[in-house]
Amino acid sequence: MKNLKKNLQSVNKDLKALAKKVDRMMVTVGKLEKQKTVKAKPMKKVAAQKAPVKKVATKKPAAKKPVILTAADTVLGVIKRYRKGVDVSILMEKTGFNKRKIYDNVKVLKKRGKIKSVGTGVYMKA
Repeated sequence: MKNLKKNLQSVNKDLKALAKKVDRMMVTVGKLEKQKTVKAKPMKKVAAQKAPVKKVATKKPAAKKPVILTAADTVLGVIKRYRKGVDVSILMEKTGFNKRKIYDNVKVLKKRGKIKSVGTGVYMKA
């Protein structure tokens, strides 16, 4: 009796799975039929005399805007050049920024995970 009950439950589960598959297949067939019903309109015959072809002015490609580096990008660029790390004084010299601006940008870069602190006031690429 137990074996029969288990068999019936497994058959029931299989039937439900098949029913879901059939439903999915019906939906996809419906979509395919909709795509087939749309037909292209037949082209009209062109008269013997064609209209003269008008020349269209070609557009020039837009000039690329120069890339403006942010202060954080500038500081990161300097830090990337040094393998052993960069001191704040070197950053001030290379970038021309004051201490406050360098510390603010270093904080932003550390938060983004681009750089890490090696020591007090020494930073290197992460």
